Amino acid sequence: MISFFVALIALVAGYFFYGRVIERIVKPTDTPTPAVQQADGVDFVVLPGWKIFMIQFLNIAGTGPIFGAIMGAWYGPYAYLWIVLGCIFAGAVHDYLVGMMSTRHQGAGLPELIGTYMGSTAKTIMLLFSILVLMMVGVVFVYSPAIILSNIWGSKLGWIIGIFLYYVLATLLPIDKIIGRVYPLFAFSLLFMAAALMVGLCVVWPNLPELWTDMSQYSYNLSAAQLGLESFQEINPIFPCMFITIACGAISGFHATQSPLMARCLTSERQGRPIFYGAMITEGVVALIWATVSMYFFYYGGWREVCSPEVAAQFLQQIDGGKTLIQYFDAPSVVKHVCEGWLGWFGGLLALLGVVAAPITSGDTAFRSARLADFMHLSQRPIVNRLGVSLPMFAVAIALLVWQMESPNGFNVLWQYFGWSNQTLAAFALWTATLYLYRNQRNYFVTLVPALFMVMVTVTFLFVSSLAFGMSMPVSLTIGGAATIASLLAFIRCKKNTQRP
Repeated sequence: MISFFVALIALVAGYFFYGRVIERIVKPTDTPTPAVQQADGVDFVVLPGWKIFMIQFLNIAGTGPIFGAIMGAWYGPYAYLWIVLGCIFAGAVHDYLVGMMSTRHQGAGLPELIGTYMGSTAKTIMLLFSILVLMMVGVVFVYSPAIILSNIWGSKLGWIIGIFLYYVLATLLPIDKIIGRVYPLFAFSLLFMAAALMVGLCVVWPNLPELWTDMSQYSYNLSAAQLGLESFQEINPIFPCMFITIACGAISGFHATQSPLMARCLTSERQGRPIFYGAMITEGVVALIWATVSMYFFYYGGWREVCSPEVAAQFLQQIDGGKTLIQYFDAPSVVKHVCEGWLGWFGGLLALLGVVAAPITSGDTAFRSARLADFMHLSQRPIVNRLGVSLPMFAVAIALLVWQMESPNGFNVLWQYFGWSNQTLAAFALWTATLYLYRNQRNYFVTLVPALFMVMVTVTFLFVSSLAFGMSMPVSLTIGGAATIASLLAFIRCKKNTQRP
Protein backbone atom coordinates (compact mmCIF):
# COMPACT_ATOMS: atom_id res chain seq x y z
CA MET A 1 0.00 0.00 0.00
CA ILE A 2 3.00 2.32 0.31
CA SER A 3 3.41 2.47 -3.48
CA PHE A 4 -0.29 3.24 -3.84
CA PHE A 5 -0.26 6.22 -1.47
CA VAL A 6 2.97 7.58 -2.94
CA ALA A 7 1.38 7.37 -6.39
CA LEU A 8 -1.82 9.03 -5.15
CA ILE A 9 0.10 11.93 -3.57
CA ALA A 10 2.16 12.30 -6.75
CA LEU A 11 -0.98 12.62 -8.88
CA VAL A 12 -2.46 15.34 -6.68
CA ALA A 13 0.87 17.17 -6.54
CA GLY A 14 1.12 16.93 -10.32
CA TYR A 15 -2.05 18.96 -10.70
CA PHE A 16 -0.90 21.76 -8.43
CA PHE A 17 2.71 21.98 -9.62
CA TYR A 18 3.16 20.65 -13.16
CA GLY A 19 -0.36 21.71 -14.09
CA ARG A 20 0.59 25.26 -13.13
CA VAL A 21 3.72 25.01 -15.28
CA ILE A 22 1.64 24.01 -18.30
CA GLU A 23 -0.86 26.78 -17.61
CA ARG A 24 1.93 29.36 -17.64
CA ILE A 25 3.09 28.01 -20.99
CA VAL A 26 -0.43 28.22 -22.44
CA LYS A 27 -1.05 31.71 -20.95
CA PRO A 28 -4.85 31.85 -20.71
CA THR A 29 -6.42 35.18 -21.64
CA ASP A 30 -9.76 36.94 -21.22
CA THR A 31 -10.64 36.69 -24.93
CA PRO A 32 -14.35 35.85 -25.46
CA THR A 33 -14.80 32.11 -25.92
CA PRO A 34 -16.66 30.28 -28.72
CA ALA A 35 -19.53 29.53 -26.32
CA VAL A 36 -20.14 33.27 -26.12
CA GLN A 37 -19.29 34.31 -29.68
CA GLN A 38 -20.84 31.36 -31.53
CA ALA A 39 -23.75 30.35 -29.29
CA ASP A 40 -26.20 28.16 -31.24
CA GLY A 41 -28.23 26.47 -28.50
CA VAL A 42 -27.12 23.00 -29.64
CA ASP A 43 -23.36 22.50 -29.25
CA PHE A 44 -22.07 25.99 -28.41
CA VAL A 45 -23.81 26.49 -25.08
CA VAL A 46 -22.55 28.34 -21.99
CA LEU A 47 -22.56 26.00 -18.97
CA PRO A 48 -21.46 26.45 -15.34
CA GLY A 49 -17.84 25.51 -14.67
CA TRP A 50 -18.70 22.69 -12.23
CA LYS A 51 -21.03 21.12 -14.78
CA ILE A 52 -18.42 21.37 -17.54
CA PHE A 53 -15.95 19.57 -15.27
CA MET A 54 -18.46 16.81 -14.53
CA ILE A 55 -19.23 16.34 -18.21
CA GLN A 56 -15.55 16.37 -19.21
CA PHE A 57 -14.70 13.88 -16.48
CA LEU A 58 -17.50 11.53 -17.44
CA ASN A 59 -16.77 11.95 -21.16
CA ILE A 60 -13.22 10.72 -20.73
CA ALA A 61 -13.76 8.28 -17.84
CA GLY A 62 -15.19 5.36 -19.77
CA THR A 63 -14.34 1.75 -19.03
CA GLY A 64 -10.74 2.61 -19.91
CA PRO A 65 -9.59 3.71 -16.43
CA ILE A 66 -11.56 0.81 -14.92
CA PHE A 67 -11.21 -2.15 -17.30
CA GLY A 68 -7.85 -0.89 -18.57
CA ALA A 69 -6.52 -0.52 -15.03
CA ILE A 70 -7.79 -3.99 -14.10
CA MET A 71 -6.00 -5.55 -17.05
CA GLY A 72 -2.99 -3.31 -16.47
CA ALA A 73 -2.77 -4.63 -12.90
CA TRP A 74 -1.74 -7.97 -14.40
CA TYR A 75 1.67 -6.30 -14.83
CA GLY A 76 1.86 -5.63 -11.10
CA PRO A 77 2.83 -2.33 -9.45
CA TYR A 78 4.63 -1.19 -12.61
CA ALA A 79 1.17 -0.01 -13.61
CA TYR A 80 1.51 2.72 -10.97
CA LEU A 81 4.45 4.26 -12.80
CA TRP A 82 2.60 4.54 -16.09
CA ILE A 83 -0.62 5.84 -14.53
CA VAL A 84 1.20 8.56 -12.55
CA LEU A 85 3.88 9.63 -15.02
CA GLY A 86 1.65 9.18 -18.05
CA CYS A 87 -1.20 11.13 -16.48
CA ILE A 88 0.86 14.09 -15.21
CA PHE A 89 3.32 14.54 -18.07
CA ALA A 90 1.34 13.23 -21.06
CA GLY A 91 -2.40 12.65 -20.59
CA ALA A 92 -3.35 15.79 -18.66
CA VAL A 93 -1.08 17.94 -20.86
CA HIS A 94 -2.64 16.34 -23.94
CA ASP A 95 -6.22 17.02 -22.79
CA TYR A 96 -5.47 20.58 -21.66
CA LEU A 97 -3.63 21.61 -24.82
CA VAL A 98 -6.29 20.19 -27.13
CA GLY A 99 -9.03 21.92 -25.14
CA MET A 100 -7.23 25.26 -25.23
CA MET A 101 -6.35 24.97 -28.93
CA SER A 102 -10.00 24.27 -29.69
CA THR A 103 -11.05 27.29 -27.62
CA ARG A 104 -8.66 29.48 -29.63
CA HIS A 105 -9.80 28.07 -32.98
CA GLN A 106 -13.55 28.69 -32.77
CA GLY A 107 -14.28 25.37 -31.08
CA ALA A 108 -12.57 23.31 -33.80
CA GLY A 109 -12.46 19.54 -33.44
CA LEU A 110 -9.30 17.44 -33.52
CA PRO A 111 -9.24 16.82 -37.31
CA GLU A 112 -9.54 20.56 -37.99
CA LEU A 113 -6.74 21.30 -35.52
CA ILE A 114 -4.53 18.65 -37.15
CA GLY A 115 -5.27 20.16 -40.55
CA THR A 116 -4.31 23.63 -39.32
CA TYR A 117 -0.90 22.56 -38.07
CA MET A 118 -0.06 19.39 -40.03
CA GLY A 119 -1.70 20.01 -43.41
CA SER A 120 -4.79 18.96 -45.35
CA THR A 121 -3.57 15.42 -46.04
CA ALA A 122 -3.05 14.75 -42.34
CA LYS A 123 -6.48 16.28 -41.66
CA THR A 124 -8.22 13.92 -44.10
CA ILE A 125 -6.41 10.86 -42.75
CA MET A 126 -7.08 11.75 -39.13
CA LEU A 127 -10.69 12.67 -39.86
CA LEU A 128 -11.37 9.15 -41.10
CA PHE A 129 -9.20 7.65 -38.36
CA SER A 130 -10.86 9.60 -35.55
CA ILE A 131 -14.35 8.68 -36.78
CA LEU A 132 -13.28 5.01 -36.80
CA VAL A 133 -11.96 5.34 -33.24
CA LEU A 134 -15.18 7.05 -32.12
CA MET A 135 -17.25 4.28 -33.68
CA MET A 136 -15.23 1.65 -31.82
CA VAL A 137 -15.56 3.62 -28.57
CA GLY A 138 -19.33 3.86 -29.02
CA VAL A 139 -19.68 0.15 -29.75
CA VAL A 140 -17.36 -0.99 -26.94
CA PHE A 141 -19.16 1.33 -24.53
CA VAL A 142 -22.53 -0.11 -25.50
CA TYR A 143 -21.41 -3.67 -24.94
CA SER A 144 -19.38 -3.44 -21.72
CA PRO A 145 -22.06 -1.71 -19.56
CA ALA A 146 -24.67 -4.09 -20.97
CA ILE A 147 -22.62 -7.03 -19.66
CA ILE A 148 -22.50 -5.53 -16.16
CA LEU A 149 -26.18 -4.53 -16.11
CA SER A 150 -27.31 -7.96 -17.31
CA ASN A 151 -25.57 -9.47 -14.26
CA ILE A 152 -27.90 -7.36 -12.10
CA TRP A 153 -31.17 -7.67 -13.99
CA GLY A 154 -32.51 -8.30 -17.48
CA SER A 155 -30.94 -9.61 -20.67
CA LYS A 156 -27.78 -8.42 -22.34
CA LEU A 157 -29.58 -7.83 -25.65
CA GLY A 158 -32.26 -5.75 -23.96
CA TRP A 159 -29.67 -3.53 -22.30
CA ILE A 160 -27.73 -3.17 -25.56
CA ILE A 161 -30.87 -1.93 -27.32
CA GLY A 162 -31.77 0.41 -24.46
CA ILE A 163 -28.29 1.93 -24.20
CA PHE A 164 -28.05 2.37 -27.96
CA LEU A 165 -31.40 4.19 -28.08
CA TYR A 166 -30.15 6.53 -25.35
CA TYR A 167 -27.04 7.19 -27.45
CA VAL A 168 -29.24 8.18 -30.40
CA LEU A 169 -31.12 10.75 -28.30
CA ALA A 170 -27.97 12.11 -26.62
CA THR A 171 -26.28 12.48 -30.02
CA LEU A 172 -29.11 14.41 -31.64
CA LEU A 173 -30.48 16.64 -28.86
CA PRO A 174 -28.82 19.87 -27.63
CA ILE A 175 -26.02 19.22 -25.16
CA ASP A 176 -27.86 20.83 -22.23
CA LYS A 177 -31.07 18.80 -22.67
CA ILE A 178 -29.86 15.32 -21.70
CA ILE A 179 -26.09 15.29 -21.19
CA GLY A 180 -26.09 18.47 -19.12
CA ARG A 181 -28.88 17.17 -16.88
CA VAL A 182 -28.12 13.51 -16.21
CA TYR A 183 -24.33 13.71 -15.89
CA PRO A 184 -24.30 15.11 -12.33
CA LEU A 185 -26.19 11.98 -11.18
CA PHE A 186 -23.82 9.71 -13.06
CA ALA A 187 -20.86 11.64 -11.68
CA PHE A 188 -22.05 11.08 -8.14
CA SER A 189 -22.27 7.33 -8.75
CA LEU A 190 -18.79 7.17 -10.27
CA LEU A 191 -17.17 9.31 -7.56
CA PHE A 192 -19.00 7.32 -4.85
CA MET A 193 -17.60 4.14 -6.34
CA ALA A 194 -14.04 5.46 -6.24
CA ALA A 195 -14.40 6.82 -2.70
CA ALA A 196 -16.04 3.63 -1.42
CA LEU A 197 -13.32 1.42 -2.86
CA MET A 198 -10.69 3.72 -1.39
CA VAL A 199 -12.28 3.23 2.03
CA GLY A 200 -12.41 -0.51 1.40
CA LEU A 201 -8.68 -0.57 0.66
CA CYS A 202 -7.93 1.31 3.88
CA VAL A 203 -10.11 -1.05 5.92
CA VAL A 204 -8.70 -4.25 4.42
CA TRP A 205 -5.16 -2.83 4.14
CA PRO A 206 -3.86 -5.75 2.08
CA ASN A 207 -0.16 -6.54 1.90
CA LEU A 208 0.02 -5.56 -1.75
CA PRO A 209 3.11 -6.01 -3.90
CA GLU A 210 5.31 -2.92 -3.94
CA LEU A 211 7.53 -1.63 -6.71
CA TRP A 212 10.56 -3.08 -4.91
CA THR A 213 9.20 -6.52 -3.87
CA ASP A 214 9.39 -9.98 -5.42
CA MET A 215 6.11 -10.61 -7.22
CA SER A 216 6.39 -14.41 -7.01
CA GLN A 217 5.53 -14.46 -3.28
CA TYR A 218 1.96 -13.35 -3.98
CA SER A 219 0.67 -16.50 -5.64
CA TYR A 220 -1.62 -17.27 -2.66
CA ASN A 221 -1.19 -21.04 -3.06
CA LEU A 222 -1.74 -20.93 -6.83
CA SER A 223 1.03 -21.89 -9.22
CA ALA A 224 2.31 -19.45 -11.84
CA ALA A 225 0.46 -21.44 -14.49
CA GLN A 226 -2.78 -21.31 -12.51
CA LEU A 227 -2.47 -17.57 -12.03
CA GLY A 228 -1.84 -17.08 -15.74
CA LEU A 229 0.07 -13.87 -15.07
CA GLU A 230 3.50 -14.99 -16.25
CA SER A 231 2.15 -16.50 -19.48
CA PHE A 232 0.16 -13.32 -20.07
CA GLN A 233 3.26 -11.16 -19.69
CA GLU A 234 5.23 -13.42 -22.01
CA ILE A 235 2.65 -12.93 -24.76
CA ASN A 236 2.02 -9.28 -23.84
CA PRO A 237 5.36 -7.81 -22.65
CA ILE A 238 5.30 -4.73 -20.43
CA PHE A 239 6.70 -2.64 -23.26
CA PRO A 240 4.77 -1.80 -25.32
CA CYS A 241 1.64 -3.68 -24.26
CA MET A 242 1.08 -2.14 -20.81
CA PHE A 243 1.11 1.33 -22.38
CA ILE A 244 -1.66 0.27 -24.75
CA THR A 245 -3.69 -1.63 -22.15
CA ILE A 246 -3.75 1.27 -19.68
CA ALA A 247 -4.88 4.09 -21.94
CA CYS A 248 -7.62 6.28 -20.46
CA GLY A 249 -6.01 6.27 -17.02
CA ALA A 250 -2.72 7.63 -18.38
CA ILE A 251 -3.17 9.12 -21.87
CA SER A 252 -5.90 8.57 -24.44
CA GLY A 253 -6.43 9.96 -27.93
CA PHE A 254 -10.16 9.61 -27.40
CA HIS A 255 -9.89 12.53 -24.96
CA ALA A 256 -8.69 14.73 -27.83
CA THR A 257 -12.09 14.21 -29.45
CA GLN A 258 -13.89 15.10 -26.23
CA SER A 259 -12.06 18.23 -25.03
CA PRO A 260 -13.41 20.28 -27.97
CA LEU A 261 -16.97 19.44 -26.85
CA MET A 262 -16.36 21.24 -23.58
CA ALA A 263 -14.24 23.96 -25.21
CA ARG A 264 -17.53 24.99 -26.84
CA CYS A 265 -19.07 25.54 -23.39
CA LEU A 266 -16.34 27.48 -21.55
CA THR A 267 -16.94 31.07 -20.51
CA SER A 268 -13.25 31.77 -19.83
CA GLU A 269 -9.90 30.29 -20.87
CA ARG A 270 -8.94 30.36 -17.20
CA GLN A 271 -11.30 27.42 -16.63
CA GLY A 272 -9.03 25.25 -18.77
CA ARG A 273 -6.61 23.90 -16.17
CA PRO A 274 -9.20 22.77 -13.56
CA ILE A 275 -11.50 21.35 -16.24
CA PHE A 276 -9.14 19.67 -18.73
CA TYR A 277 -6.00 19.02 -16.70
CA GLY A 278 -8.02 18.45 -13.52
CA ALA A 279 -10.46 15.97 -15.05
CA MET A 280 -7.55 13.87 -16.35
CA ILE A 281 -5.88 13.83 -12.92
CA THR A 282 -9.21 12.76 -11.40
CA GLU A 283 -9.43 9.96 -13.93
CA GLY A 284 -5.90 8.93 -13.03
CA VAL A 285 -7.00 8.63 -9.39
CA VAL A 286 -9.87 6.33 -10.47
CA ALA A 287 -7.45 4.20 -12.50
CA LEU A 288 -5.02 4.07 -9.58
CA ILE A 289 -7.72 2.84 -7.20
CA TRP A 290 -8.88 0.12 -9.60
CA ALA A 291 -5.32 -0.98 -10.35
CA THR A 292 -4.71 -1.33 -6.59
CA VAL A 293 -7.96 -3.20 -6.00
CA SER A 294 -7.11 -5.52 -8.88
CA MET A 295 -3.61 -6.24 -7.62
CA TYR A 296 -5.20 -7.23 -4.33
CA PHE A 297 -7.71 -9.37 -6.20
CA PHE A 298 -5.12 -11.20 -8.32
CA TYR A 299 -1.88 -11.19 -6.34
CA TYR A 300 -2.98 -11.33 -2.74
CA GLY A 301 -5.85 -13.78 -3.14
CA GLY A 302 -8.53 -11.11 -2.91
CA TRP A 303 -10.67 -13.27 -5.19
CA ARG A 304 -11.04 -15.72 -2.29
CA GLU A 305 -12.22 -13.00 0.08
CA VAL A 306 -14.57 -10.91 -2.06
CA CYS A 307 -16.18 -13.73 -4.05
CA SER A 308 -18.82 -15.98 -2.56
CA PRO A 309 -17.60 -19.46 -1.50
CA GLU A 310 -19.59 -20.92 -4.42
CA VAL A 311 -17.83 -18.73 -7.01
CA ALA A 312 -14.40 -19.46 -5.48
CA ALA A 313 -15.14 -23.19 -5.52
CA GLN A 314 -16.27 -23.03 -9.14
CA PHE A 315 -13.00 -21.37 -10.13
CA LEU A 316 -10.91 -23.97 -8.28
CA GLN A 317 -12.81 -26.68 -10.15
CA GLN A 318 -12.04 -24.93 -13.46
CA ILE A 319 -8.28 -25.09 -12.71
CA ASP A 320 -8.32 -28.80 -13.50
CA GLY A 321 -9.69 -27.94 -16.93
CA GLY A 322 -6.83 -25.57 -17.65
CA LYS A 323 -8.52 -22.29 -16.70
CA THR A 324 -6.29 -19.59 -15.22
CA LEU A 325 -7.18 -16.87 -12.73
CA ILE A 326 -7.14 -14.05 -15.28
CA GLN A 327 -9.17 -16.10 -17.76
CA TYR A 328 -11.90 -16.95 -15.27
CA PHE A 329 -12.16 -13.50 -13.69
CA ASP A 330 -12.29 -11.00 -16.54
CA ALA A 331 -12.58 -7.25 -15.96
CA PRO A 332 -16.41 -7.03 -15.67
CA SER A 333 -16.52 -9.93 -13.21
CA VAL A 334 -13.78 -8.35 -11.06
CA VAL A 335 -15.89 -5.17 -10.86
CA LYS A 336 -18.98 -7.14 -9.88
CA HIS A 337 -17.34 -9.31 -7.22
CA VAL A 338 -15.28 -6.54 -5.60
CA CYS A 339 -18.18 -4.08 -5.38
CA GLU A 340 -20.62 -6.62 -4.01
CA GLY A 341 -18.06 -8.27 -1.69
CA TRP A 342 -16.87 -5.04 -0.10
CA LEU A 343 -19.89 -2.78 -0.20
CA GLY A 344 -22.84 -5.11 0.24
CA TRP A 345 -25.93 -5.15 -1.95
CA PHE A 346 -26.87 -1.46 -1.81
CA GLY A 347 -23.35 -0.06 -1.87
CA GLY A 348 -22.42 -2.55 -4.55
CA LEU A 349 -25.36 -1.44 -6.66
CA LEU A 350 -24.34 2.21 -6.40
CA ALA A 351 -20.75 1.36 -7.21
CA LEU A 352 -21.79 -0.75 -10.19
CA LEU A 353 -23.95 2.11 -11.42
CA GLY A 354 -20.85 4.28 -11.25
CA VAL A 355 -18.92 1.77 -13.32
CA VAL A 356 -21.82 1.57 -15.78
CA ALA A 357 -22.19 5.36 -15.91
CA ALA A 358 -18.57 5.75 -16.95
CA PRO A 359 -18.77 3.95 -20.31
CA ILE A 360 -22.29 5.17 -21.08
CA THR A 361 -21.30 8.79 -20.59
CA SER A 362 -18.31 8.30 -22.90
CA GLY A 363 -20.22 6.36 -25.53
CA ASP A 364 -22.88 9.03 -26.03
CA THR A 365 -20.33 11.81 -26.49
CA ALA A 366 -18.26 9.58 -28.78
CA PHE A 367 -21.19 9.46 -31.19
CA ARG A 368 -21.78 13.17 -30.65
CA SER A 369 -18.14 13.92 -31.55
CA ALA A 370 -18.47 11.77 -34.66
CA ARG A 371 -21.56 13.76 -35.66
CA LEU A 372 -19.62 17.00 -35.26
CA ALA A 373 -16.71 15.77 -37.41
CA ASP A 374 -16.38 18.29 -40.21
CA PHE A 375 -16.68 16.00 -43.25
CA MET A 376 -19.97 17.30 -44.68
CA HIS A 377 -19.59 20.97 -43.73
CA LEU A 378 -23.22 21.18 -42.60
CA SER A 379 -24.66 23.43 -39.95
CA GLN A 380 -25.71 21.29 -36.99
CA ARG A 381 -28.48 23.58 -35.83
CA PRO A 382 -31.26 22.02 -38.03
CA ILE A 383 -32.33 18.59 -36.78
CA VAL A 384 -32.53 17.36 -40.39
CA ASN A 385 -28.79 17.92 -40.83
CA ARG A 386 -28.04 16.16 -37.57
CA LEU A 387 -30.09 13.17 -38.71
CA GLY A 388 -28.42 13.11 -42.12
CA VAL A 389 -24.98 12.89 -40.55
CA SER A 390 -25.96 10.48 -37.77
CA LEU A 391 -27.95 7.79 -39.58
CA PRO A 392 -25.04 6.34 -41.62
CA MET A 393 -22.90 6.48 -38.48
CA PHE A 394 -25.44 4.51 -36.45
CA ALA A 395 -25.76 1.96 -39.27
CA VAL A 396 -22.01 1.26 -39.11
CA ALA A 397 -22.17 1.05 -35.31
CA ILE A 398 -25.00 -1.50 -35.45
CA ALA A 399 -22.99 -3.64 -37.88
CA LEU A 400 -20.00 -3.58 -35.51
CA LEU A 401 -22.26 -4.45 -32.59
CA VAL A 402 -23.71 -7.47 -34.41
CA TRP A 403 -20.22 -8.71 -35.31
CA GLN A 404 -19.02 -8.23 -31.73
CA MET A 405 -21.98 -10.13 -30.29
CA GLU A 406 -21.64 -13.05 -32.71
CA SER A 407 -17.87 -13.38 -32.41
CA PRO A 408 -16.80 -15.37 -29.28
CA ASN A 409 -13.78 -13.12 -28.75
CA GLY A 410 -15.26 -10.05 -30.41
CA PHE A 411 -15.09 -7.74 -27.40
CA ASN A 412 -11.44 -8.52 -26.59
CA VAL A 413 -10.37 -8.14 -30.23
CA LEU A 414 -12.22 -4.85 -30.64
CA TRP A 415 -10.78 -3.59 -27.34
CA GLN A 416 -7.21 -4.26 -28.48
CA TYR A 417 -7.75 -2.56 -31.84
CA PHE A 418 -9.37 0.33 -30.01
CA GLY A 419 -6.42 0.52 -27.62
CA TRP A 420 -3.87 0.83 -30.43
CA SER A 421 -6.01 3.26 -32.44
CA ASN A 422 -6.63 5.29 -29.33
CA GLN A 423 -2.95 5.73 -28.52
CA THR A 424 -2.09 6.45 -32.16
CA LEU A 425 -4.64 9.25 -32.09
CA ALA A 426 -2.97 10.57 -28.92
CA ALA A 427 0.38 10.69 -30.72
CA PHE A 428 -1.12 12.81 -33.52
CA ALA A 429 -2.77 15.13 -30.99
CA LEU A 430 0.54 15.59 -29.17
CA TRP A 431 2.34 16.39 -32.44
CA THR A 432 -0.34 18.94 -33.25
CA ALA A 433 0.09 20.53 -29.82
CA THR A 434 3.87 20.55 -30.30
CA LEU A 435 3.56 22.45 -33.59
CA TYR A 436 1.07 24.83 -32.00
CA LEU A 437 3.44 25.62 -29.14
CA TYR A 438 6.40 26.02 -31.49
CA ARG A 439 4.51 28.33 -33.82
CA ASN A 440 3.46 30.49 -30.86
CA GLN A 441 6.99 30.58 -29.40
CA ARG A 442 6.16 28.53 -26.30
CA ASN A 443 8.05 25.68 -24.63
CA TYR A 444 7.17 22.80 -26.98
CA PHE A 445 9.30 20.16 -25.22
CA VAL A 446 6.41 19.48 -22.80
CA THR A 447 4.54 17.81 -25.68
CA LEU A 448 7.46 16.81 -27.90
CA VAL A 449 8.85 14.24 -25.42
CA PRO A 450 5.51 12.44 -24.83
CA ALA A 451 4.80 12.59 -28.59
CA LEU A 452 8.04 10.75 -29.35
CA PHE A 453 7.34 8.21 -26.61
CA MET A 454 3.84 7.49 -27.98
CA VAL A 455 5.24 6.99 -31.48
CA MET A 456 7.66 4.42 -30.07
CA VAL A 457 4.84 2.66 -28.17
CA THR A 458 2.28 2.52 -30.97
CA VAL A 459 4.66 1.52 -33.78
CA THR A 460 6.35 -1.17 -31.68
CA PHE A 461 2.97 -2.56 -30.61
CA LEU A 462 1.74 -2.60 -34.20
CA PHE A 463 4.61 -4.83 -35.30
CA VAL A 464 4.90 -7.07 -32.23
CA SER A 465 1.17 -7.69 -31.70
CA SER A 466 -0.34 -10.93 -32.96
CA LEU A 467 -3.33 -8.87 -34.12
CA ALA A 468 -1.11 -7.16 -36.71
CA PHE A 469 2.33 -8.25 -37.94
CA GLY A 470 3.37 -10.49 -35.03
CA MET A 471 7.12 -9.92 -35.44
CA SER A 472 9.80 -10.61 -32.83
CA MET A 473 10.44 -8.05 -30.11
CA PRO A 474 13.96 -7.06 -31.30
CA VAL A 475 12.68 -6.41 -34.84
CA SER A 476 9.63 -4.54 -33.56
CA LEU A 477 11.75 -2.37 -31.25
CA THR A 478 14.09 -1.56 -34.13
CA ILE A 479 11.19 -0.49 -36.34
CA GLY A 480 9.64 1.49 -33.48
CA GLY A 481 12.93 3.25 -32.80
CA ALA A 482 13.40 4.06 -36.49
CA ALA A 483 9.85 5.48 -36.68
CA THR A 484 10.52 7.61 -33.60
CA ILE A 485 13.71 9.04 -35.08
CA ALA A 486 11.95 9.62 -38.41
CA SER A 487 9.13 11.52 -36.71
CA LEU A 488 11.65 13.70 -34.87
CA LEU A 489 13.48 14.47 -38.11
CA ALA A 490 10.14 15.29 -39.76
CA PHE A 491 9.37 17.70 -36.94
CA ILE A 492 12.76 19.40 -37.31
CA ARG A 493 12.15 19.77 -41.03
CA CYS A 494 8.66 21.11 -40.35
CA LYS A 495 10.13 23.67 -37.95
CA LYS A 496 12.31 25.08 -40.70
CA ASN A 497 9.27 25.54 -42.96
CA THR A 498 7.02 27.03 -40.29
CA GLN A 499 6.60 30.76 -40.01
CA ARG A 500 6.62 32.09 -36.44
CA PRO A 501 5.16 35.48 -35.52
